[in-house]
Amino acid sequence: MDTAVNLEKSMSLQDEIDTQRKQIKADGYPISIGELVSMYKDSELDIHPAFQRFFRWDAEQKSRWIESILLGIPTPSVFVSQRTDGVWDVVDGLQRLSTILEFMGLLRNRKDALLEPLTLQGTKYLPSLEGKRWEVGPNALTEDQRRFFKREKIEVKIVKRESDQSTKYELFQRLNTGGSSLSDQELRNCMLVGIDEEFYDWIESLASSKDFIECVPLPDRLMKERFDVELVLRFILFRNIDIDAFRGVRSLGDFITDSMLSCVNNREFDRDTEGVAFATVFKSLSQALGDDSFRKYDEKQGRFKGAFLVSAFEIIAMGLGHAFEGKTILSNPKVLATAIVENVWTSSSSVVTKSGESAVARIPRTLEVGRKLFG
Repeated sequence: MDTAVNLEKSMSLQDEIDTQRKQIKADGYPISIGELVSMYKDSELDIHPAFQRFFRWDAEQKSRWIESILLGIPTPSVFVSQRTDGVWDVVDGLQRLSTILEFMGLLRNRKDALLEPLTLQGTKYLPSLEGKRWEVGPNALTEDQRRFFKREKIEVKIVKRESDQSTKYELFQRLNTGGSSLSDQELRNCMLVGIDEEFYDWIESLASSKDFIECVPLPDRLMKERFDVELVLRFILFRNIDIDAFRGVRSLGDFITDSMLSCVNNREFDRDTEGVAFATVFKSLSQALGDDSFRKYDEKQGRFKGAFLVSAFEIIAMGLGHAFEGKTILSNPKVLATAIVENVWTSSSSVVTKSGESAVARIPRTLEVGRKLFG
């Protein structure tokens, strides 16, 4: 019996492997830097100029990468996805390719203007790189050095156009989560720019709104990781979600990413309504409590204190955002402030600050509390 069960499971696993492998058509071979540069100049290689807003290497990192090429040190593969028109979208390797193009004076920004060519810093093994440029001035590389540089090859892995359309986004996410310093939301931002830059700009505009910024005083670390943008997504995704449908979710990060992509691809997704709901809620909170909106209220001291609480955000912001139309409480700052103090912190403080829960276990509870208090 056990043997039969194990055989069935094994066959099921193999079926899954065979099915998923069919979704991915890949190829790979080394390509010279000169060839890659020619493809970029001919618009056959798209490194997404919009991605340059996430281009985080400093001059030292860029110089070390150029050093590696000059020394012939084996380098990681670049991953690209082939579009239906044959153009290659860079999935992983943006910073490496951008550095090469910037060094050679060929990198263009989002407005298609050439950027200032990179001037190198001295490195551990090549200290004489200090001040070197590609071909301008007395500190330029020699003709032989430039020729050698262009002939160096980089392994390029290609996800072919026959592959499932979601493959490149899954690949991007996987390649940038192992050993990468990017946060989950920074990865989502990169994905959004590649899929629908207009949607990304819309989310960014909400996160940059004056009322939201005033209500959500995040520390520098979380701002750098773009947790503010993640909070905007959470508001949009959770304010009207079917709470029962969320139960059983194992990974909050994967759920947010998948739901975000669903919104981008859903033609019926109403950005106008979501934008109005967001603006209405945070304008009201800004007028009522400002930067105390999601801080804990100390009843004994009669004041708000401490840092921003994500559980309070889930209860208050999403509770107010749920079917926000017609909520008179949103039009009266004093009434709203009193309601938050009395209903959230005086009566339900232990519910808000309950510890020991994972995010996926907490969210159904906080959403239910918020809808009950402000519904």
